[in-house]
Amino acid sequence: MSGLNRDDLAQRVAQDIPYGAYVNLGIGAPTLVADHLDPERDVTLHTENGLLGMGRAAKGDEIDPDLINAGKIPVIAEPGAAYFHHADSFAMMRGGHLDVCVLGAFQVATNGDLANWHTGEPDAIPAVGGAMDLAIGAKQVWVMTDLLTKDGSSKLVEACTYPLTGKGCVSRVYTDRAVVAVGAGGVGVIELFGTTLEELNELTGLSLEMTL
Repeated sequence: MSGLNRDDLAQRVAQDIPYGAYVNLGIGAPTLVADHLDPERDVTLHTENGLLGMGRAAKGDEIDPDLINAGKIPVIAEPGAAYFHHADSFAMMRGGHLDVCVLGAFQVATNGDLANWHTGEPDAIPAVGGAMDLAIGAKQVWVMTDLLTKDGSSKLVEACTYPLTGKGCVSRVYTDRAVVAVGAGGVGVIELFGTTLEELNELTGLSLEMTL
């Protein structure tokens, strides 16, 4: 079985972002989505460290160490970009002003529960950031992640066993093997990548069906 690499998955996520949307990309793999957005879609990127109008990753002479995204990756600023205080940035996140956020995850449940800040292990370092604010504040919450952990466990589960970031907040999960709708809107496989439905169900231990 072979699925999508991270760049191809980021491109797949970018295809689904609506025209004119205001979007936050979480730390890690979701930041790659910025490199695949079509300028004609007029998407405005928000980063929680205080930039609205963030562009793709900076390259070469474009790199400014003072211009970074929330994951500390140098980025460019699009024409008309605005800089602001953290408090203003979080007010945007909490106030329902973002159309979509794309987050990473440790686990996502079929009911839309999200766990992405702590595994609960005694020696694990909690990654407390803006994910909780995004999970309850964005109009749509999507997850972009590998389907399996390094030990082969599925990140898509019937119920989360890790501490929750948000309840029932996720509507779609983009993985290297499949795109899956979750949450109150219904559970189903939207698209498969180099994997059959039977193989996907074996990997996840779930009984998923294709959406109509």
